[in-house]
Amino acid sequence: MFDHMSATKNAPGQVRDAILEVLQQSPGALSVSTIASAVEQIIGDTPRSSIRSYLRLNTPETFVREARGVYRVRGKTDSSLQQELDHHDDGELAAPFQFQRSTMHRADCFDWLQSRRSNSIHAVVTDPPYGLHEYAEEQQVKLRNGKGGVWRIPPSFDGHRRSPLPRFTTLTKAQLQELGEFFKAWGRSLLPRLVPGANVLVASNPLVSYIVSSALAEAGLERRGELIRLTMTMRGGDRPKSAHYEFSEISVMPRSMWEPWLVFRKPIEGRVQDNLRKWKTGGFRRPSEDKPFGDVIQSSPTRKNERDLAPHPSLKPQQFLRQIVRAVLPLGEGIILDPFAGAGSTLAACNAIGYESIGVEKDRDYFRVAVEAIPKLTALADN
Repeated sequence: MFDHMSATKNAPGQVRDAILEVLQQSPGALSVSTIASAVEQIIGDTPRSSIRSYLRLNTPETFVREARGVYRVRGKTDSSLQQELDHHDDGELAAPFQFQRSTMHRADCFDWLQSRRSNSIHAVVTDPPYGLHEYAEEQQVKLRNGKGGVWRIPPSFDGHRRSPLPRFTTLTKAQLQELGEFFKAWGRSLLPRLVPGANVLVASNPLVSYIVSSALAEAGLERRGELIRLTMTMRGGDRPKSAHYEFSEISVMPRSMWEPWLVFRKPIEGRVQDNLRKWKTGGFRRPSEDKPFGDVIQSSPTRKNERDLAPHPSLKPQQFLRQIVRAVLPLGEGIILDPFAGAGSTLAACNAIGYESIGVEKDRDYFRVAVEAIPKLTALADN
């Protein structure tokens, strides 16, 4: 497959070009050792450390890490890719995980959405990555090792250890542009799979919500407002760095005491009543007949016992999630999707309410966390 004359010395760009050629010609993902052997056939002796470093440094911009030491070119998808991934996982994560009425897939959500039939999802509840940067492999390694990186590791506050927070103020102009492109592409992939009137609830934050909202609107979803999760976080409120005493009465940014959730839906067919009769969607389920579903929800930070069951930096509390997943299916019928499922907390909330749900998570470690966490989070009592 890789029939080239060997070279005795690597010219600038040769390693890059050879790696790209190998992966572009491959029908599926390849291990580093296979890539290295093929690269040597093209350009001669090449340090494997150089190949490994180039792959790591250019993931996820150019490459996708499908498993430990297994890569493909971003955007390259076909049926053999999943077969290759299943082989390298030794079957461990090949099959979807099912518990009660929830199903968890290990896959890239874009690939999964392409395989999903049209008009088959009735609602989406998700807390997505804001672009790709904070969930890139090198940033996740830093986070898991307690190094921080783009993640701020907050100190204990009032005797409680708070979850890490991405430093969205560090995102460059190019990364913010990528953020918009990412959500526009995601919205366009999602839209055909939704039934008319399907609610789409997307967790966000005040610094980037305007970008995400604009992108989803451009993708064809209809903006329906925002939900406000009232909760104290560790974001903002700090004095100027390295000048705490000089400017002791200054907060650089307001302390965040709320979290916005963007509310969108796929445009309805005809009147709301017509859409409800045909598709079972088009509004929100009331907490009771005499009380409408409101856009401000009181919420405490995620409790320690939940974070111990499902260690994920963006874990939302079951008490909050169960309220919103109940509301997104107005007649209590249909399938809820979380395409960035993380530790599976949305699926657990759906199980607790009695709804059918699907989760998609591409990160191997978080998929494993979800397999363990979904049954345990489901079993938590309401409080």
